[in-house]
Amino acid sequence: MLTHQYHHRCFRVQNLRSDRTVPRLTVTLGRNLQTIGYRTLYTCTANHGPIVQFKLSDIGEGIMEVTVKEWYVKEGDKVSQFDSICEVQSDKASVTITSRYDGVIRKLYYDVDATALVGKPLVDIETEASEEDVVETPAMAREEHTHQEIKGHKTQATPAVRRLAMENNIKLSEVVGSGKDGRILKEDILNFLSKQTGAILPPAPFQDIRTPPTAPPPSAAPRPVFTGKDRMEPLKGFHRAMVKTMTAALQIPHFGYCDEVDLSQLVQLRSDLKSTSEGRGVKLSYMPFFIKAASLGLLHFPILNASVDEGCQNITYKASHNVGVAMDTSQGLLVPNVKNVQLLSVFDIAQELNRLQTLGAAGQLGAADLSGGTFTLSNIGSIGGTYAKPVILPPEVAIGALGKIQVLPRFDPSGQVVRAHIMAVSWSADHRIIDGATMCRFSNLWKDYLENPARMVLDLK
Repeated sequence: MLTHQYHHRCFRVQNLRSDRTVPRLTVTLGRNLQTIGYRTLYTCTANHGPIVQFKLSDIGEGIMEVTVKEWYVKEGDKVSQFDSICEVQSDKASVTITSRYDGVIRKLYYDVDATALVGKPLVDIETEASEEDVVETPAMAREEHTHQEIKGHKTQATPAVRRLAMENNIKLSEVVGSGKDGRILKEDILNFLSKQTGAILPPAPFQDIRTPPTAPPPSAAPRPVFTGKDRMEPLKGFHRAMVKTMTAALQIPHFGYCDEVDLSQLVQLRSDLKSTSEGRGVKLSYMPFFIKAASLGLLHFPILNASVDEGCQNITYKASHNVGVAMDTSQGLLVPNVKNVQLLSVFDIAQELNRLQTLGAAGQLGAADLSGGTFTLSNIGSIGGTYAKPVILPPEVAIGALGKIQVLPRFDPSGQVVRAHIMAVSWSADHRIIDGATMCRFSNLWKDYLENPARMVLDLK
């Protein structure tokens, strides 16, 4: 509800115009969109404008609460539209909240590291008053979905979809919805974008990419201090989010499968392509090959790129291969995803990974980067592990953990001992809908692509 508080108000007879009506105005807050009628009451304010309770809007993906990580304003600060107010985090996203009003901050409702609830007031803003102010009528009613007025007709889309369209400068009126009653889905936005430009989603607006700070050398790190005392502190931030995510994840019966892959040919191919890639300004690691091989395998085993509802009564086969990559960032473990891998070359994937890694190092991954994943790979080998038991990220149904690449002795076809670049892979699948044979066949196909990587050259889609 938008609450207007007027101080030192004086009423003037000439301002009461009972025969005059005020145009209707549409305002958006969170999931709600409703036409608000205004009365014909005009007032004169002495010094202050109305106080607006600026609520935390829905940021999509079913997120109902976030942690306030940093305030960019304090009480008494003047703000304008699109000025950054604070940064909030959930288990899926880190989002910068921007002002929708011009005015002065009068109240902050949460301390740093406190939990803020979607739909509840975040700050009070005293908006700039004019000679004649209008008093608003009651609060907006909640609806399951929001309807957006565009050029005389209603376009149906959830807040998350509307935000995704806005971030990519896409008019919803130009997108054909594939959902029920013409509702526009995330897949419709992504397909529209790929057909229009063939590009990957750009970073979220109003966020400048800052160069990550240089880490101090190991010798400069402070020595740990042993106090000899137990210490208790509340779980908050990412630790608290992880409790919820992992509790839900471990309700899934996991099926595990491990194998090893000979990457000797891939090591040589990457070495041959490294200078070409760097000439294009892109760092080429092994991960783009792993991601592309997974997408090629998912074309044959689409059930691994699916999701199930909470009661496991329905399965949805995802059209897009949005492959998540677990990243160890300064914000904690985050899983951004590369969108529409089925449409990309290895080089395209490398470009997008470079962008995501830059944002992750700077702590600037946005909701568009972190949401919508359909399949996940976790590169534990970058830290040093060999085997793992990865935990599925619901609503996904499969995940893979990649070990470090080791040079080990192996026998060639003629029986001679040779040097081989070996990597272990550990898969976990939702055993309610995926059987062992399916997981094994997918792994074998993925392994075959990597052991014979010639078909995954830089520009091959």
